[in-house]
Amino acid sequence: MNTGLHKQTQTAVELPRLNRTFWAAPKAPVRIIHLGLGAFHRSHQAWYTQQASDAAGWGIAAFTGRRPDAALALAEQDGLFTLVERADSTDSFAVIGSIVEAVDGADVARLAALLASPDIAVVTLTITEAAYLADSHRGFNSNAPEVAADLAILRRDGDPTTPLGRLVLGLSARRAAGGGPLAVVCCDNLSNNGAVARNAVVGMAEAWDPGLAAWISTNTSFVSTSVDRITPRTTAADVAAVEASCGYRDTSPVVAEPFASWVLSGDFPAGRPRWEDAGALFVADIEPFENRKLWLLNGAHSLLAYAGQLRGNRTVAQALADPACRHAVEAFWDEAEANLPAKDLAIGAYREALLARFGNARIAHKLSQIAMDGTTKLRMRAVPLLRAERAAGRPGSGAAVMIAAWMDCTSRLPPAQDPLAAEVAAANTLAGPSRIRALLELLDVGLAADAAVVELIESHTGTFAEALTTTETP
Repeated sequence: MNTGLHKQTQTAVELPRLNRTFWAAPKAPVRIIHLGLGAFHRSHQAWYTQQASDAAGWGIAAFTGRRPDAALALAEQDGLFTLVERADSTDSFAVIGSIVEAVDGADVARLAALLASPDIAVVTLTITEAAYLADSHRGFNSNAPEVAADLAILRRDGDPTTPLGRLVLGLSARRAAGGGPLAVVCCDNLSNNGAVARNAVVGMAEAWDPGLAAWISTNTSFVSTSVDRITPRTTAADVAAVEASCGYRDTSPVVAEPFASWVLSGDFPAGRPRWEDAGALFVADIEPFENRKLWLLNGAHSLLAYAGQLRGNRTVAQALADPACRHAVEAFWDEAEANLPAKDLAIGAYREALLARFGNARIAHKLSQIAMDGTTKLRMRAVPLLRAERAAGRPGSGAAVMIAAWMDCTSRLPPAQDPLAAEVAAANTLAGPSRIRALLELLDVGLAADAAVVELIESHTGTFAEALTTTETP
């Protein structure tokens, strides 16, 4: 892939830092705001935007979440970064220039100023599943401590700290300035994620200013999407590989698999880039596509993360090569396929492609990274399938195995990041069915009340844990 840069002969002289002096294309005007600047956004939405035939008119202002680090590093490179596409045997390198402004998420004034402009047509979100602060029914959770804190800040004209609070404040500025309609595009791994985003944003606005909530409901389209591109964390070796191959220093390269997918459903009242030029698919009904992805890809990822770590594996490729993990994934996929419509989804080919993608050993996708936020992820990746199987009169053992492996990990491995970490720890002080029921209540109260489901999950606990006791060192 052409980087647009002339490879320089490396000498003892320090290599130049990647900047727009080397990259011929001028900055595009800011028309997209992104919340959640991280590796996945840069490998996915930023990449799709650059591939659009009208990319010259669609620049992205990307805001970080909890920390400013990514914005600070990218700002030194004027938003440029190298995308390393890592195939089984080779790497290819491309400079991505669609991010024209990288901003600390705490700079709420800049976000509000941009959102007030009628030039802004799209807001994309990769703020993680947990950041929507939804209740168990994926509605607005007014009882969440983060929501209460942000509402108190908004009421005293301060700067909110959550992505949702910041977006609501920015939309208030747009309303006041007469900025007009726009689209909010959720790119997080949630089923019907556009509705989840709508519930969260409109719910917080309603609690602060009902007039703003009404304006948002009328002027903002919430687009649902299914996103897919494996993007592991960048390592020092990746940085060195870019230097060696490209002849410049880039402190913020992103590594991704060659495969990318983006399915979108919804309206764009102020326009959008021609993402279809890069293969994005626009559909009327996204549910079959998002369930295919949430269950077959994300579900298998979670299963490999929990079972694989218990078996002493560290990456997706290692876990997939483990016969016990591979068997569990295939059984889970069989259940998922039984609950997906056959039309237009090409499930057999999709499964084969996933095996090839997961087996790419040069993509070091860490299981410990995938295992984070388990209570949030399993509500989307395991619970719906287990419910569907039970409703069809089948046991749902494949999904139950995933939940059981997660439960084993919570008690046998160091605690993973989770929005309900305290509740998980409290549940693990119990024993037997009481422990299983308490942990399951964090995922789905209805399933936890079903004694047969509790018994099923308990029967699968310990399935992978024996390997941990024999392979882990104290």
